[in-house]
Amino acid sequence: MMAKADLQPVIIGAGPAGIRASEVLVKAGLRPVVLDEGLRAGGQIYRQPLIDDGRSYAKRYGSEASKAKALHETFEALRPAIDYHPETLVWNISPSGDTRFLDVMSNGSYRRIECSELIVATGATDRVLPFAGWTTPGVYTLGASQTALKAQGVTIGNKLVFMGSGPLLYLVAWQYMKAGAKVVAVLDTAPFKVKLHLAQLALHAPRIVALGIFYAMQLRLAGVKTIYNARPDSIVGKTHVEGIRYYIQGKSEVKTLDCDALAYGFALRPETQLADLAGCAFEFNNRDRAWLPVRDAQGQSSEPGIYLAGDGSGIAGADAAEISGEMAALALVQKRRLPVDTVRINALQKAHQKIITERDLLEKAFPFPRDWFETVSPDVTLCRCEEITVGEALNAISGGSIREINRLKALSRVGMGRCQGRMCTAAATELLSSQLHIDASEIGRLRAQAPVKPVPLGFGAMQQAAEDEVVS
Repeated sequence: MMAKADLQPVIIGAGPAGIRASEVLVKAGLRPVVLDEGLRAGGQIYRQPLIDDGRSYAKRYGSEASKAKALHETFEALRPAIDYHPETLVWNISPSGDTRFLDVMSNGSYRRIECSELIVATGATDRVLPFAGWTTPGVYTLGASQTALKAQGVTIGNKLVFMGSGPLLYLVAWQYMKAGAKVVAVLDTAPFKVKLHLAQLALHAPRIVALGIFYAMQLRLAGVKTIYNARPDSIVGKTHVEGIRYYIQGKSEVKTLDCDALAYGFALRPETQLADLAGCAFEFNNRDRAWLPVRDAQGQSSEPGIYLAGDGSGIAGADAAEISGEMAALALVQKRRLPVDTVRINALQKAHQKIITERDLLEKAFPFPRDWFETVSPDVTLCRCEEITVGEALNAISGGSIREINRLKALSRVGMGRCQGRMCTAAATELLSSQLHIDASEIGRLRAQAPVKPVPLGFGAMQQAAEDEVVS
């Protein structure tokens, strides 16, 4: 075990937050270890292709091309001054006194990293809800469809429908239209009247609203239908998507759109499992409808030496992630009693708060469909890993007097599968909330379990060997 003073600071994630954090630490004379699940830095929002395919930044990132280019160039310039490990999964954190051990899988091999200072910038994933046919091949999340376009330069289909709620819905639909795919329709689960909140947002963030209007108008001019207050009835097709049946909430008529792929999602869900395993305290956030790790204005968590940045500590977007990454790193530098620019810290905090205010207004224009489970059939799959249906979960709830998410997991196996509840917990929480007529904050928080993502068989023996080596 190394002395605490000799340990390098570690950053988990190389998206906007991780890159800016790396930049600050290098400027302070430190050499951080950067652990990145991706093959190339940039995170989801600025994801780079696996190999350069000739597309320009403008074609790949649209209006955010200059930001993406700047971040990628910044990270490449930092490479000689950091220890960068791409394609590396941190699947467990084990606290041990003032230090922590990170269990890491890289290129199929196991290693253990010791650290005393950690910046967790794990980002977010799509939040999805079940409906009839959502596991049919050809149904993708919005994030997955965007990854296919950015990283592989391919579309998920030729004739597409996009569904859900959130600004990403219109952005991805527009990106697919510009890529040459036929976009049939956008099914917005929110009513049109809530879009009036964008007028208030325009006073604070005119560029965001202008871009949204631009995407919507371009889609309409291209003949793409925008259908508000929509709900899915079912997917058409058994072996692959052939269409989607939908209806307008409050109306009984079911209509059909022909398509060969569907991309959907309801904003994002923070990736908080590693913060949980590290011992961080959590609190419920009503806007994100999720339990988030507690952090102060600069990103310090409840655990000494652990800092939080980016969407993994609260959904706020790429610009806020850059700011929070810089703030977290400055807090770490300040803790080491190295010189920092306090004027810069104050400016960053004000800029971050401004984005949070804008985000609160944006959420009002793209609300989460809290009534979703009022019309979902009992035979619909709730937990894909364990193949648990909504009906089976409801039987467990009524038979076991369940009012808490971990109790539901224990009695129904929802959340016990390979994904460790990463994909189904949001839906299970909403199901409990709807069934019991209580607020989602009363459902509790699913406790994280290692591994946070699937790892190969035999890792237990490899882990024990590494632990023995560390001890010796």
